Amino acid sequence: MPSLLLPTPDGRTASYRLVGTPWPAARPAVPFNRVVFSAAHVVADPFADGDPSAGGAIDWHGTLAYRRYLADLGLGIAEAMDTAQRGMGLSWPQALELIRRTHEALAGSGVPVFNGCGTDHLDPAEVTTLDDVVAAYLEQVDAIQAAGGRLIVMASRALARIARTPDDYLAVYRRVLARAEQPVVLHWLGDMFDPALAGYWGTGDLDAARDVALAVIAESTRKVDGIKISLLDKDREIDMRERLPAAVKMYTGDDFNYPELIAGDAQGFSHALLGIFDAIAPAASAALAELAQGRRERFLEILAPTVPLSRRIFGAPTRFYKTGVVFLAYLNGHQRHFTMLGGHQAMRALPYFVDVFRLADLAGLLRDPELATLRMKRFLQLHGVEA
Repeated sequence: MPSLLLPTPDGRTASYRLVGTPWPAARPAVPFNRVVFSAAHVVADPFADGDPSAGGAIDWHGTLAYRRYLADLGLGIAEAMDTAQRGMGLSWPQALELIRRTHEALAGSGVPVFNGCGTDHLDPAEVTTLDDVVAAYLEQVDAIQAAGGRLIVMASRALARIARTPDDYLAVYRRVLARAEQPVVLHWLGDMFDPALAGYWGTGDLDAARDVALAVIAESTRKVDGIKISLLDKDREIDMRERLPAAVKMYTGDDFNYPELIAGDAQGFSHALLGIFDAIAPAASAALAELAQGRRERFLEILAPTVPLSRRIFGAPTRFYKTGVVFLAYLNGHQRHFTMLGGHQAMRALPYFVDVFRLADLAGLLRDPELATLRMKRFLQLHGVEA
């Protein structure tokens, strides 16, 4: 196995020899018994001439190729979500084009594809009424449905700013869900992912917030396929899961505790809509195939080494987790460069990248160790670490 010098906390370097056995990217032998979405990242175009702080251009070939790779592993696609830097470099016009292109590219693939629907084309500072928020949501609802897409109704920064009571949330979601042509997934995104969403559902009390979200679902149950909660708190997810109507799915968004939540317990289990599945796709696919065949312990065994990696990738400040996801895509040869929309490749410190490299190796997620080592050496040299 290859080796390289990695920087240590004391400012020195130490030799590291890779030890992981890479997971093969294989089609699952059996259908999964969970509904599973990978929130997929976009590949930026490093040759585009523009101000990175304004967003950037998309490499469409690389972006769609990555979605085909995920679909071949049996993973559904949660398109145009925060993993794709929605609201952090990816504009609404780009998101809509991404939704349309993915819909065409994966037609006939057999995997589910749902699409992020929000209000991110609004400037929250300029919103004055709830009607403004509803109109923005409906603009995206109509555009996505016209493209043949299913909806993930994302949390709205504009709504979080303008709403004053839980009833304001109920009123907005009632009107938005009424326009949905097929059942949607609701997304409760915590403020660790986006500080602008603090106090979502009209309260800072998470128990009370849960009850508002449940009231939204109860009013429009036929319009709701499920809800994803991204609070990184397994106990809250389980508590809410047990309170959902029988026909409504819980999609885990907990990138810290996903194996046990998906495996479930005597009272139930969660389906999955996870950003980390972008980065650990081969292991996730292999594990889910084991679970579908009743081998729960093997499912947990496969995913156990991915959890330390996921916790490092999603560590605070969590909103920059995309940087770790794209870094792994670069190391694994899914893209030729480590450039991101909005210049987000610079949003983590060197020790973070060193840890991601090492933990990915231990989890068997460096699919070509020689290539990954070569690219890591180049990356380290740019940071002044000599080979």
